[in-house]
Amino acid sequence: MAGEASKAVDVVLAGATGALGSRIAGALRERGASVRAVLRRGTAEDRIASLRGIGVETVEADLDDEGQVAAACRGAACAVSALNGLAPTILGTQGVLLRAAVAAGVPRFIPSDFSLDFTKTRPGDNRNLDLRRDFHRVLDAAPIRATSILNGGFTDLIVGPAPFILFPIKRVLHFGDADQRVDFTTMDDTAAFTARAALDPGAPRVLRISGDETSPRGIAASASAATGQSFTTMRAGSLRTLSALIVAARTVMPGRRAVFPPFQGLQYMRDMFSGRGKLAPLDNARYSDMRWTSVREVVAGRKRSAP
Repeated sequence: MAGEASKAVDVVLAGATGALGSRIAGALRERGASVRAVLRRGTAEDRIASLRGIGVETVEADLDDEGQVAAACRGAACAVSALNGLAPTILGTQGVLLRAAVAAGVPRFIPSDFSLDFTKTRPGDNRNLDLRRDFHRVLDAAPIRATSILNGGFTDLIVGPAPFILFPIKRVLHFGDADQRVDFTTMDDTAAFTARAALDPGAPRVLRISGDETSPRGIAASASAATGQSFTTMRAGSLRTLSALIVAARTVMPGRRAVFPPFQGLQYMRDMFSGRGKLAPLDNARYSDMRWTSVREVVAGRKRSAP
């Protein structure tokens, strides 16, 4: 492993088999970058084959072994983390990756932040954002140039598991103000922007992007335009009501070992609808060749793919 990993590559990527990580790998290869994916030993062969199929070099390692991960990082210009999980992953495994990148002399690091603006939210309000905040402090103390990418919510989720658009009753669910501005970016756009940032030695400490800066009322308008049907907003209560629901959900369904238990989604909605996680200023224009996908386009895509 060490011999292969000594070759120079543009980016070493952890979490490359995940939904976002695989997209980042593809976006980097589309830009002609050389990519090395460091994978946990025992990764399924079909996942390895799909990465190799697009020209990604793969290295299996014990991700808790700093020496092995450092060997995989050697020769890289940037280390990108798309790891997803709770404290053992975000602070543990990602911490190993960070220390290994420093030990291997990698000059730049992009952590697995990919969220709304946790630098402006309240500690204790969102479990997963608190983990990012904790890692942020560790990263700022490390001797490496870091860039965090914040993208709001993933637009893909509003036509999936996230209860924003209630298609059967043609409503857009929200708490508080229907005109509160919120940020959504598709996974594809987030990956494409991350690829550009990973290859940009001048990228700053934080980059904030929003594929569609909208509101609950704006989402209803987008859904109406995309489907030709009339969608309206549905206020489920105040932000105080939402906080009470979070407490109830944590009591009934604590999900301590789940990455996204029900209460976690509600916490994320509170940070969006309160405005505390709003991204500003935006860095959408940093890479002029980026094209951003709107909520309307995502909803229209759902309609086309429906049976």
